[in-house]
Amino acid sequence: MLTSRLIDRPTRPLFPDGFYSETQGIISVLSFGNENISDILGIIGMSAALCISDIPFDGPVGAVRIGILKDSFVVNPDLQEIEECDFTLVVAGTEDAVMMVEGGGLEIVESVLLEALNIAHEEIRKVVDLQKQFMASAGKPKRTVTPPELDEALMASVSDLSLEKIKQAIVIPDKLHRQDVLDDILKDVVEQLNTGELDIAKDISFLFNKLEKDLVRNMILEQGVRADGRKADEVRKISGDVGILPRAHGSCLFVRGETQALAVVTLGTASDEQRIDSLEGESKKSFMLHYNFPPFSVGEVKFLRSAGRREIGHGMLAERALKEVLPHKDEFPYTIRIVSDILESNGSSSMATVCGGTLALMDAGVPIKSPVAGIAMGLIKEGDKTVVLTDILGLEDHLGDMDFKVTGTQDGITAFQMDTKISDVTREIMADALEQAKKGRLHILGKMKEVLSEPRSNLATYAPRIFTLKIKPDKIRDVIGTGGKVIRGIVEETGAKIDIDDTGTVNIASIDEESARRAIEIVEGIVAEAELGKIYSGKVKRIVDFGAFIEILPGTEGLLHISQISDTRTANVTDVLKEGEENIPVKVIEIDKMGRVRLSRKEALKEQGAG
Repeated sequence: MLTSRLIDRPTRPLFPDGFYSETQGIISVLSFGNENISDILGIIGMSAALCISDIPFDGPVGAVRIGILKDSFVVNPDLQEIEECDFTLVVAGTEDAVMMVEGGGLEIVESVLLEALNIAHEEIRKVVDLQKQFMASAGKPKRTVTPPELDEALMASVSDLSLEKIKQAIVIPDKLHRQDVLDDILKDVVEQLNTGELDIAKDISFLFNKLEKDLVRNMILEQGVRADGRKADEVRKISGDVGILPRAHGSCLFVRGETQALAVVTLGTASDEQRIDSLEGESKKSFMLHYNFPPFSVGEVKFLRSAGRREIGHGMLAERALKEVLPHKDEFPYTIRIVSDILESNGSSSMATVCGGTLALMDAGVPIKSPVAGIAMGLIKEGDKTVVLTDILGLEDHLGDMDFKVTGTQDGITAFQMDTKISDVTREIMADALEQAKKGRLHILGKMKEVLSEPRSNLATYAPRIFTLKIKPDKIRDVIGTGGKVIRGIVEETGAKIDIDDTGTVNIASIDEESARRAIEIVEGIVAEAELGKIYSGKVKRIVDFGAFIEILPGTEGLLHISQISDTRTANVTDVLKEGEENIPVKVIEIDKMGRVRLSRKEALKEQGAG
């Protein structure tokens, strides 16, 4: 799904107006190696197929992955190099412009991002040149597409009936009220003009929407006024409330204008990690962010089905934004899941998810390195006039020329996503837009700190407490037991959850700390090794003529020789000890090179003052 989005986003805007044929592109990965990643090849392959076909397409499109490692840039890093990179970007575009960017990682400053985009575009031009050569040798003639003609007479009629009314409607701040008024105006225009034998309702609706689009864009370009009355660089009113769900481990309701995100954090153990089997191999995820966009958030009625491309894409963007500020697994051995439910939406819901997710993490007591805020930016461009918009509305996203989302901390960008509808976005425009986005991001971070300035010092009441201990790898099988018998017994007895990895790291989790402590005692007892000079309370396992074998630790026995049972001479072991007898005090007096343990009861009694 995510790869398909990467391919679709730079490709879709390049089909001409008036091309209405259903078009399907299918990419099959027939072979996969570690030197290339299939998403980049997928974008290039789809573009090449469209270019040599008779389908009208304003390509070619090239693509490249750029890795940023400290102060250097890596073009198309392989899988191993990606793991080492601080920040990675997938960039796609034409010979003239960058059309799509997707990426994230450790904090980088705006100037480094711009430099990476410049390097990417140079590489894209090379790929475009290759495709042009391919087209010259194998391309088919393109179909003729006639752009839809504007009915000037009908446009004049629609304008006469609705222009002034639309001007009044588009400045209504409330989204639903504004849309209701516009719908009523359109309905009235259709009733007045759609009176002939031919049904021209669709034509009227198209012209009405064009009129609305032109008015909104001109209002921003000429007057510097937006639909909700804000200035171009102004962020909507922000509020937030944490801890609103008492049973959840962490929660936040984040509100920005008419967009609301309810972010909820749940903490789990290693057994809750997501198992992934992908082209790149098997892996596990200990951090997941899921984004839900229910139809009621935009006043619609739809069937609730599985997550679509929008939910998956927005969720991954927000996950990428927060991933690098999370504590390392060694410091915080929890599986973390954030679920963001959009309760109301008027633009920037994915960025509200980033802000709400950050506050929910801090509410849960997750020691994140730094708070992350997100902001959605837009662009309106006509000729030489350009206006960059901060914190865009849904209307501005729909009617604008560029949509880009920036997330980051006080110190730098952690994730970036951009899509453009035009081909003349210059480096200067991008630099201005990123600088304006930075100001907006810092403003939002300030508002978030007013809600919660740092992570809570303690975990939530209902969050599991995880205690970590290390055991020798060769002791793992002793703790697990045959067929998992031993570890299941510990879980049944204590109620705690136990996870052991191949390095011998044992995580014991329980909401009840006493249960966890009991589980720790049992595990420590199983893996404990006899210590020279230490007194143990043992159990008689076997009696032989020359002494007895005493279990001093689970799975660890020592020989108590008949001469070490008592200060006085012992004729028969059974005169003093019985098989199965417990609480026998014994002292470890020798551990030989083979690990065999020799015990003394008389020495233990002497030290305890009873002999």
